[in-house]
Amino acid sequence: MDLEMVKLWKKEMSSHLSQELLPFWQNRIWDESYGGFITQFDTNGDDSGCDEKSLLAHMRSIYSFSLAHIKGFDPDNVLLGLAEKGVQFAIDNYWDSENGGFYWLFNRKNEVLIDKKILYGHSFAIYALATYTSASGDPRGLEYAEKCFDLLQIYAAETSCGGYWEMFEKDWILCGPGSAGGDRKTLDVHMHLMEAFTALYACSGKDVHKRKLQEIIDLLTQRIMHPLYGTGIPQFYKDWTIAPQIKFDIIWGWDRFVGDSQEKVNNLDNSSYGHNVEFFWLLTDSLKILGQDPHNYDELFGKILAHAEIGIDREYGGVYVEGSHDGRKVYDQAKEFWQQAEFLTGMLDAYLLYGDEKYLENYQNVHTFVMNHMIKHEVGEWWPLLSREGNPIWEHMSHSWKVNYHSIRAVILTIERLERISA
Repeated sequence: MDLEMVKLWKKEMSSHLSQELLPFWQNRIWDESYGGFITQFDTNGDDSGCDEKSLLAHMRSIYSFSLAHIKGFDPDNVLLGLAEKGVQFAIDNYWDSENGGFYWLFNRKNEVLIDKKILYGHSFAIYALATYTSASGDPRGLEYAEKCFDLLQIYAAETSCGGYWEMFEKDWILCGPGSAGGDRKTLDVHMHLMEAFTALYACSGKDVHKRKLQEIIDLLTQRIMHPLYGTGIPQFYKDWTIAPQIKFDIIWGWDRFVGDSQEKVNNLDNSSYGHNVEFFWLLTDSLKILGQDPHNYDELFGKILAHAEIGIDREYGGVYVEGSHDGRKVYDQAKEFWQQAEFLTGMLDAYLLYGDEKYLENYQNVHTFVMNHMIKHEVGEWWPLLSREGNPIWEHMSHSWKVNYHSIRAVILTIERLERISA
């Protein structure tokens, strides 16, 4: 290990966080006209004018600001103040007082555009609100995180085969099948429920939250990850039979499908390099909170990390989007912002867990690509999608999906881990 190189990486990340990334969000996110968070910014970092606010972007921002405060990057409590305003605003404007739960989408005036109850959004509500209470001591965050958790157990838990249904109408009636999403279970939601329940248990200390966290971990490791290759399978039916990956009417996956196709190319044999590495480090984090030894999962982790290495571009740097489960084919050679972010954290966690220098080499590859290509330094945020060579394909700085959660979290956790390594 080159200690001076580790210190340089930390210095570069620290400079990016304090001089570019946090100021980008701190200086422009609060809507002075209508309240709430504006998260629609063009390539220059200016308000794009898109008449949309989302539960997802709102909760992810609360999480990011709360994390920055917890980790000591908010000396004047400005970010915690933004998180506090965001929590109260969500309770006052986005919560369904009749049926419970948060609505999904709103316009700038905070009028509800989509009133469905989406588990993806509620996973981030739990994650953000619990983290906010851990940061502030304010009981409102935990109160509403627990309300969301309880609603999931009442309406979303699928008790015959395990796991959770994910798409509901306003009154928690399950949506229809197919593109409405009512007959699907996904890696995405269950992985994010794992991180949400981890934050919830860390905040509350309640046994029920601990038990439900363990249930999610068991489902992910025994049902959702590929039995042979250890890689993530995107979509399933009720009984955990693998389902073709399709585009849902409401939420994620819109922008990574080709044209008007409802099914993804290679829809039964594709795995996201970023999701797999994100799952690896999120699971190790959950196990630490539970007081369990991560080495109990060494066989699974070995498969995930071996597959992840295939996703690293040794010529141009950075991480590809996705490939086959067996690792023989790379299907999408573009470089997406969030996958780079998750590799930064994941490769350092792999080094800390196993001490193998190759993980630092992998980190260096992605770190260099991020610093040289992924970050738009003159603006302060990350490009959303680049070509393999590092040229922008999409040019906005933020919208309802591409906000601050992956970038801020990765940089903060990277700095923390580099400090541990250099010590």
